[in-house]
Amino acid sequence: MNTVLTSSDDVISLDPTNFDRLVIQSSDLWIVEFYAPWCGHCQSLTPEWKKAATALKGIVKLGAVDADQHKSLGGQYGVSGFPTIKIFGTNKHSPKDFQGARTADAIIEQALAHLRQIVNDRLGKRGGGGGSSGGNGGSGSGSNKDVVELTDSNFESTVLNSEDLWLVEFYAPWCGHCKNLAPEWEKAATELKGKVKLGALDATVHTQMAQRYEVRGFPTIKMFAAGRKDGQAQEYDGGRTANDIVTWALDKFAINIPAPDILEITNQEILDKTCQDKPLCIVSFLPYILDCQSKCRNDHLTMLKGMAEKYKRNQWGWLWVEAFKQEQLEKALGIGGFGYPAQVAINSRKGKYVVLKGSFSEQGIGSFMKELSTGRISSPSEPLADNKLPTIVDSQPWDGKDGALDIVEDIDLSDVDMDEDDSSTNKKKVEL
Repeated sequence: MNTVLTSSDDVISLDPTNFDRLVIQSSDLWIVEFYAPWCGHCQSLTPEWKKAATALKGIVKLGAVDADQHKSLGGQYGVSGFPTIKIFGTNKHSPKDFQGARTADAIIEQALAHLRQIVNDRLGKRGGGGGSSGGNGGSGSGSNKDVVELTDSNFESTVLNSEDLWLVEFYAPWCGHCKNLAPEWEKAATELKGKVKLGALDATVHTQMAQRYEVRGFPTIKMFAAGRKDGQAQEYDGGRTANDIVTWALDKFAINIPAPDILEITNQEILDKTCQDKPLCIVSFLPYILDCQSKCRNDHLTMLKGMAEKYKRNQWGWLWVEAFKQEQLEKALGIGGFGYPAQVAINSRKGKYVVLKGSFSEQGIGSFMKELSTGRISSPSEPLADNKLPTIVDSQPWDGKDGALDIVEDIDLSDVDMDEDDSSTNKKKVEL
């Protein structure tokens, strides 16, 4: 996977030549990671992935696909960021997204939960194993994998150690209100996918967590903010329809998430990762440092940070680069004709970009962002060449200082007599 696989690895290397035979035509449960060799998160996952593969050997198969090299295979399963983990269960043609934490324990927990579901399906049962597989209210729908099934054993690794915002329902299978909530909870989980995660825990089975959070009635819903490893939770006080849940969750999401960083493009990974992991990436081309010194540049960056804060709910990536520093990038995005500063919004998934035609100001960029948010763009979009991001040349980041002209060494001409008549010298040369 992220490092070279060896014959001693229990992770199976997959590619277009063996994927159908080994995974699709298999009766085994497969969990497959789609990765890119340059992806830092993928590299961090590697030891956990191998550890889980060894623990599950002979029970569940773990595979890995280099989706950067085998783009067609990744595209077949909607892979747009790395790592993406898919679970190929009973219906191999409709894999489920892996929803747990990226640790060996969480991977093993999810694998065993899916094995239990396969067994229940073969026995004609729905749910079981400590709560419905779809995860909530004892509804037994067993079909929605956007609701994450939580237990005493995986709660800390999946929720408390997560960098995501979580809404967790504590339910009882016999609870009528929980059953009524189930379809709304599942619908909300799907609508919030990629922003807020929804989980469900059967409090009649997993009593440790139910007691920890003082659950006395059903359903009880609590919010866990991103990065709150102290385990503190906030009571949910919204309505019980999917629309109510989504509205409440998005408001909390907007409050809790930090504004994205404005990253300088200094290598290929920064551009690729930011643009591929986000719905859009906003790239600003700031003037050359001699044309706009440090105060001027910092004023631009401050304005961009304000915009990133205002539109952080959209989860866009924000990048900047100095004019003339990345010629291939400017050429690919047609920036040269617009002068500097300039701005472009890139949708790498669709292979398109659109250029800011208004002024590079708070008002001009604000109008551009509003158009992007609503999807009503006044400027025509353009296709990326070869449907991929341009090539970036490695460069040094800005040091935060003013620019300075190169110093040219003065030539001392004080000993040269510019009025000397060299006609006699020339005459002697001729005579020779």
